[in-house]
Amino acid sequence: MKKQQYVLSAIALILCIALYIGGKTVPDKTAATAHTEGDGHDHSAESPQKIDFKSILAAAKATITPNQSQRLTALENSVTRGDVKEQQIHAFHEMARFWLDSARKFELYAYYTSEAAKLENSEKSLTFAARLFLDRLMMSGDPAMQTWLANNAKVLLENALKINPANDSSRIGLGSCYLFGNISSNPMEGINMIRQVVEKNPGNVYGQMMLALGGKKSGQYDKAIERFLLIVQKEPNNIEAVFHIAECYDLKGDKPNAIVYYEKAKQLVKIPQAKEELNNRIMELKK
Repeated sequence: MKKQQYVLSAIALILCIALYIGGKTVPDKTAATAHTEGDGHDHSAESPQKIDFKSILAAAKATITPNQSQRLTALENSVTRGDVKEQQIHAFHEMARFWLDSARKFELYAYYTSEAAKLENSEKSLTFAARLFLDRLMMSGDPAMQTWLANNAKVLLENALKINPANDSSRIGLGSCYLFGNISSNPMEGINMIRQVVEKNPGNVYGQMMLALGGKKSGQYDKAIERFLLIVQKEPNNIEAVFHIAECYDLKGDKPNAIVYYEKAKQLVKIPQAKEELNNRIMELKK
């Protein structure tokens, strides 16, 4: 990897962490398989090694304390004992809280939240659980984990769309599963889902962001910049879009414009370490 890519990855990672803490996410530079926004061909690497729930659970259990293990066993037993739907829903939520608060394993928190959502079968619960997987998908750099996350989100969003077929956010999310989750040999399957929404409503920021990220990952920087700029026109303080514009210009070798947008990103970001990394990159570009 070139020095430039190392620097950009470091900045992206810091911003990713900062935005994730604040409720938004920025994909890292390996967060998605490189798909072309418009050519319909599969540009993915070889199929990732499969990850499943049992392997994730086993790995997580190996890291918890004896007291936590005892607590977990009691919770697992409560799931199997639940003889009515409401009891099972409650048990799954308890399991989710355990993995989030006590063991700090976000994937398992998302999984058990999704199990409760499937039983509740409301649009709100299904889309909330799906977003947990999607947010993690956009942060993950592991192709196998991306696929696991995308498949889980896909099931939830398909169920949500059965309840409300007109929900554009659910349709965009579903398209993103195909676009970034390595679950299809044809990225156009996901791109078309998102495009249908964006063509109907060009001001849909979520849809524009997903298409822009798809273009960026495939190296179509001009197309990506065009979409990111649409977002910034609508939301001038959208740090995600501003940073991605800067990075696209940087990657295509347009130093003056990269500096302009790194400066904008530096003004918007609140994390001192991120400001420092952005400033360092600006200084490098000015040499």
